Amino acid sequence: MAFRKNDTGYDNVINIGGSEEMAAENSKRLRNSSRLKARLLMILVTAVILFGACFYVYTRLRRFRGYKVVHSSDVVFDTNSKFIRFGDNILKYSQDGVSYIDSNGNNVWTAGINTTNPIASERGNYAVVADKGGNNVYVFNLDGLVSEVTMPYKVVDIDVAKQGAFTCVLESSETNYINMYSSAGQPIYEMQTSINKSGYPIDISISHDGEKLFSSFFYMNGINTNVKLTAYNFGEVGQNANADRMVGGFTFESEMIPKVEFLTNDIVAAFSDKEIIIYDMKEKPSERARIKYDNEIQSIFYSEKYVGTVERNNTATSTSAAYFTMKLYDLNGKEKFEFPFDLNYKQIYASEDEIIFTGGNQCLIVTTKGRTKFRYSFDSQVMNMIPASKSNEYIVTFEDKTETIKLTAYDGH
Repeated sequence: MAFRKNDTGYDNVINIGGSEEMAAENSKRLRNSSRLKARLLMILVTAVILFGACFYVYTRLRRFRGYKVVHSSDVVFDTNSKFIRFGDNILKYSQDGVSYIDSNGNNVWTAGINTTNPIASERGNYAVVADKGGNNVYVFNLDGLVSEVTMPYKVVDIDVAKQGAFTCVLESSETNYINMYSSAGQPIYEMQTSINKSGYPIDISISHDGEKLFSSFFYMNGINTNVKLTAYNFGEVGQNANADRMVGGFTFESEMIPKVEFLTNDIVAAFSDKEIIIYDMKEKPSERARIKYDNEIQSIFYSEKYVGTVERNNTATSTSAAYFTMKLYDLNGKEKFEFPFDLNYKQIYASEDEIIFTGGNQCLIVTTKGRTKFRYSFDSQVMNMIPASKSNEYIVTFEDKTETIKLTAYDGH
């Protein structure tokens, strides 16, 4: 018995001594079967794509009206306590101590500190807490205290990189210092600036990798008030530039710039009382975009994907609900949307996908697509609210407890 590949080209069609007509019929049936399978596969793929698209639109456009409590923990918080996002959870700090609180409201660890006016900064898995106007700096990771460092001069400002290295602005009577230290408190570099020549430091920010620094200095030019933005690079580019590693500077007249921030490792923003200036700074700074304010600015916020403002609506009346207008911009300065709202907020938390406003016992969650995701009035005053690690779950800190909640489509909880 001879086995051979038939004329149709299908290896799995074998003639076993049959007629040519039978072989042709078998070949035709196989082709029809293959076409049918291809059609069915195409229908299945199309159905999966349509389902995925519908589910995506549904989740993006869905508005939640209530919540259920996933976990609750009774904890009494000092009204002077402050909170920042740390890892996937919360870092609470006050004059007396620092606590790392998990999504269930439990204290993972607590560390005592000695501060009068604590300030904090976090990035990645590291956080620093410093005594503004004092000398103490504390470095933490997710496991607890890493180091305690005593500064030689009073702390003015602080920032931390992803690997735990931190930069301090220090103040003496006639001189300011911008110093970087490792997470263990070992000096990495020191810059000395004269108040008479350079001015008074307002704010600093270091890049995620710790190699670049951007600063805002206030100084008087005769009777005029000026601000100078200065960029430093502590990598090879800065080393080749000059002794003080400065790689760029910008001067502004009659304009205050109280906040500078690295949004990504290579993009930095300067927030003034008149505008937002965004710079590219892969090595040296160059202007990327300018965003002029239309009205009085109440707040600014930002993430690695956008910058935003909240403007006070000066034309609002007792019958007008829009006391504020939120505006969101991409990092090229293009406006994405405007969102009017009436919540008398005290705090803003900006994540990659949404902006959370809290004030009194109320919260408002707005997506970065410009729609209301959730608005609610709780029974107690909200001290802090951030997203939890799971979708549509949030860690809400009240005066006497911390709850992990999951948003629901129905009203009530």
